[in-house]
Amino acid sequence: MSEEIEIPDEVAEEDAASIDEPSFITEDGREMYEHFRFVADKGQQMIRVDKFLVDRMEKTSRNRIQQAADAGCVIVNGKPTKSSYKVKPGDVVSIVMDRPRYELEIIPEDIPLDIVYEDDDLLVVNKPAGLVVHPGHGNYTGTLVNALAWHFKDNPDYDVSDPRLGLVHRIDKDTSGLLVVAKTPEAKTHLGGQFFNKTTRREYVAVVWGDFPEKKGTIVGNIARNPRNKLQMAVFDDPTIGKHAVTHYEVIESFGYVSVVKCVLETGRTHQIRVHMLSKGHPLFNDARYGGDKILKGTTFAKYKQFVENCFKTCPRQALHARTLGFKHPRTGKEMDFQCDVPADMTSLIEKWRIYRKSDE
Repeated sequence: MSEEIEIPDEVAEEDAASIDEPSFITEDGREMYEHFRFVADKGQQMIRVDKFLVDRMEKTSRNRIQQAADAGCVIVNGKPTKSSYKVKPGDVVSIVMDRPRYELEIIPEDIPLDIVYEDDDLLVVNKPAGLVVHPGHGNYTGTLVNALAWHFKDNPDYDVSDPRLGLVHRIDKDTSGLLVVAKTPEAKTHLGGQFFNKTTRREYVAVVWGDFPEKKGTIVGNIARNPRNKLQMAVFDDPTIGKHAVTHYEVIESFGYVSVVKCVLETGRTHQIRVHMLSKGHPLFNDARYGGDKILKGTTFAKYKQFVENCFKTCPRQALHARTLGFKHPRTGKEMDFQCDVPADMTSLIEKWRIYRKSDE
């Protein structure tokens, strides 16, 4: 199946695998990426946009384009349009999807998958830290999508290039934890709607710098791209900038210089936990992108510095793990909840700080 047309149901998710500049943001806040663009020439006769596109795209049916238009994936002059729209000379017609375009064919690769649950409709996987989710940015092999292509290589109903199937949300390369994969278009539509309507249940565990005066709280702050650094997101007080984001947190354990916190997502924005914690003065431990890979709290003693450096080596990535995921099964309607243990690098890191704190008392 060709991947030209997508029926997008995915919403922006915490720790997106990349933060490429989206081409278009829908009214409901979905980041969309342009995959195809056509400009009607000066002599273009007025014609329905679905007919206009099917004449210019290979391996794509008119019905598929109509479905894409219904899903808001057909854009004319910057605005979503219906398939009945009549194209005029000079119109710019684009096909947009909810992820960057795959530049190369997806090659199945025998990469081990920690499958927590699987049935005919979906699959829940525990992604290890270091595994990129989608191909791109030079990571065209060795990704979770390549692993899924291998896992489904004998399943004639699963085409890894078909954007109506696959990952419903994303987490960053260096974040570990649970992801759900849709095996049917109906499952992706249903699950995507749950993420958009905030009815899923997602809990993360993080190690962050600093101590909290209050052991529970809620962080509310719009998130948008940092204008001074395109690789970062940032929190803005101006309600007209960025997208509304809410993170609830609770301190699980405090070691003075660092704390272990539970974060529950009410919304799912790119790098949400990372930038929300940073905005409160608590960057994630060893988060190089947001400055957490430096010694931000503690003493000036050489012994302490060496201890922290050893901690960085123990957990050589931002200390963030998507521990729980809950949703309603797209076919049966049954409430399903999954949990995966905090991985060894983070548990070792926490234990090091626990021992250090006891020895310092």
